[in-house]
Amino acid sequence: MRVLIVAATGAEVSNLKSEEVESQKLKVESDGLQPATRNMQLNFLITGVGMVATAYALGRQLAQNHYDLVINLGIAGSFDRSIELGEVVEVITDTFAELGAEDGDTFLPLNEMGFGDVTFAPDRHPFLNIKQVSGITVNKVHGNEASIEKVASRLNPQVESMEGAAVFYACRQAGVRCVQIRAVSNYVEKRNRESWKIGLAVKNLNTFAAALLREL
Repeated sequence: MRVLIVAATGAEVSNLKSEEVESQKLKVESDGLQPATRNMQLNFLITGVGMVATAYALGRQLAQNHYDLVINLGIAGSFDRSIELGEVVEVITDTFAELGAEDGDTFLPLNEMGFGDVTFAPDRHPFLNIKQVSGITVNKVHGNEASIEKVASRLNPQVESMEGAAVFYACRQAGVRCVQIRAVSNYVEKRNRESWKIGLAVKNLNTFAAALLREL
């Protein structure tokens, strides 16, 4: 099985990469491909932050290589207060929240204008014993009470990221199975870095991903 781990930043998967190299005695080659001693080949792709960087980097990677599964790992903000900070969730549907047009006070998503889909979900994804949630992908993370209320009313998302829907889009175009796993680092509210739990989220994300890879 050939598996591609996709993350926006190296910090989000640094522990996982180190653990995989050590536990599987993998040899890291110049292109990042790591032939495992078990029946798996694992590749890490760091795309950069945002949907544009992600779509380009992943599209190029999938055009040049074959993978059986793409796993998108990252942190996320949560609109849903029932999700604990640090909790790991699976995003099973993701929407480009800003792709469309304004018509006065009304937002017209791209699909209602007849120009393509804005919501994506993998046709198949591995069964994971974690909470399944809906997500949105944004260029600008929310930190204003009025805009938070507006997007929550329009889309009712549970989490937001800056890359998720781009991964789903690229994988759909390439016909590759994919799964998106996020750990919640903060609640979506007026920006308050003191309340964020980025370290905890990254730790839990890497621990879960390592266990998942051992099961594949």
